[in-house]
Amino acid sequence: MMTDMTKGSPFKILLKFVVPMLLSMVFQQLYNLADSVIAGRYLGVDALAATGAAYPITVLFLAVATGASVGCSVVISQLFGAHDYVRMRTAVNTAVCTLVALSLALTVIGQIACPALMTISNTPEDIFAPTMVYLRLYIAGLLFLFLYNTATAIFNGLGDSRTPLYFLAFSTTLNVVLDLLFVTVFGAGIAGLGLATLIAQGLCSVLVVLTLVRRLSRLETARRPARFDAHLLRRMSLIAIPSICQQSFVSVGVFCVQGLVNALGPFTVAGFSSALKVSTFALMVMNTLPNALSSFAAQNIGAQDIARVRQGVRACVLVSELIIGGIIALFFFAGSQILGLFVGEDIGNGTVINIGVQYLLIVAPFYPLVGIKNCCDSVLRGGGAMGSFMVTTLADLALRVALAYALMPLCGFSGICYAYPLGWIIGTALSIILYLSNVWIPKYMRQSARQGVALHPIRRPAAQQDGAHRGHHLPVRLPFAVRHQ
Repeated sequence: MMTDMTKGSPFKILLKFVVPMLLSMVFQQLYNLADSVIAGRYLGVDALAATGAAYPITVLFLAVATGASVGCSVVISQLFGAHDYVRMRTAVNTAVCTLVALSLALTVIGQIACPALMTISNTPEDIFAPTMVYLRLYIAGLLFLFLYNTATAIFNGLGDSRTPLYFLAFSTTLNVVLDLLFVTVFGAGIAGLGLATLIAQGLCSVLVVLTLVRRLSRLETARRPARFDAHLLRRMSLIAIPSICQQSFVSVGVFCVQGLVNALGPFTVAGFSSALKVSTFALMVMNTLPNALSSFAAQNIGAQDIARVRQGVRACVLVSELIIGGIIALFFFAGSQILGLFVGEDIGNGTVINIGVQYLLIVAPFYPLVGIKNCCDSVLRGGGAMGSFMVTTLADLALRVALAYALMPLCGFSGICYAYPLGWIIGTALSIILYLSNVWIPKYMRQSARQGVALHPIRRPAAQQDGAHRGHHLPVRLPFAVRHQ
């Protein structure tokens, strides 16, 4: 069900929209955690370290898929908020065609570059072979990864966060069942983990794309949407390319830090990778509501209701901080038990768990800063201010990586841990400054926004409206990212 976020209580709309997104994120992270848990408990510390060593490389590909889908989501949300359904469907067609081609190209490049990437990241020699097997199977499924992320971004842009949830819940359950089947019954080892992910993700992506096509076909329009539009591709690229760069730079940062950790031995790699995945799970939970805020902001910017965007930000910050408080308490009181899920009794679980707990206890107290940063960044992204969005992220990232390299020789592993919160402090400060500076508001709307004056929509002539939606009020002008040439 598609939701118009330009009407009704911002708090209620965000809450209703975010619950399915939160559940989807939980299933998505369980998807990622399942391989590590099963590897650690059934295959041993080397297998757990191998999935951990592969993680920063897989994140590089995921960064491109996620960043590209952001451009689609923002433009589609703005067109939906402006009730321009013909161009919205054209944007969907354009996005799917482009990202399928991109995923196929990255599959070929990834298979060729896989050994080099592992060498650059200092993958230990004793886990090099299993890491290679797991990574090649992951890269083989990039088409499915891109299809799912693109379809999910489109559904979210249309205000529908439930449909992706249903398919992801099915896919996650199937992945866990196949993991256990291939590892414990067929004895396929780490290759079984990669194959299970490939099968489950492939089926999920095909089903969600078919559902999207069926859902959009029900939108009656006066004109037939085009299969491809170069102008819309350029507009989406203006948001997607900076977002891909931002996501990729973050992944490169993770990649660089992993190289430092890999030099400390397999137990440190296993402990850090387990804690990093748990922390990533928490960060994704914290970012779920801000992600909903991006779609909310984009639709309301499309409808030229800036005051409503600000109301959404206040609600988002409040609820995010409440969620973060619960996460911090969980890590402090049950961190050891959570990390214990990753290791079996026959390996050095005490050392692995202690390393992981050390990381969590250092970074968790700074999560409230991340919550505020996420909310501010989501509005920047929803408004298409991708340059500002990149500035906040890259400042955070550059400082984290530089400090990790500077502090590790002095403090060892704890130096790497402290680099994360120090980077978040700078990034959060920049995000707040840029949000308050109104760079996310289109230029022609800023004067009215500063004066608190509402921009009044006008009724477009019936001949210009889409067939099933005559009578909707449309803004005088659309935001820069979606205007006609």
